[in-house]
Amino acid sequence: MSISSQTTDNKLTISISGRFDFGIHKEFRSAIDAINQQTVHVFVDLRSTEYVDSSALGMLLLLKSKMNNQKESISLINAKPDVKKILEIANFGQLFTLN
Repeated sequence: MSISSQTTDNKLTISISGRFDFGIHKEFRSAIDAINQQTVHVFVDLRSTEYVDSSALGMLLLLKSKMNNQKESISLINAKPDVKKILEIANFGQLFTLN
């Protein structure tokens, strides 16, 4: 499991590989610490994410709070079907843009 982040043109992309669970809590918090007044959009790239649990959902809610609770400012992208199903069951499609 790992996290990488990249900022380009006021957009932050956070890529999560492996298990998205409490084990990467510190790394995820460090990644969202890069958010500042100029950050207009955050992409969470889940293409290499194999698993998400309730702590991952909580971390995404923390990200939403950091972005002032604006649904349009956060996109969860490239989720595999199993991961996307969990996000949909948790109604995260109402809180985030799911692509």
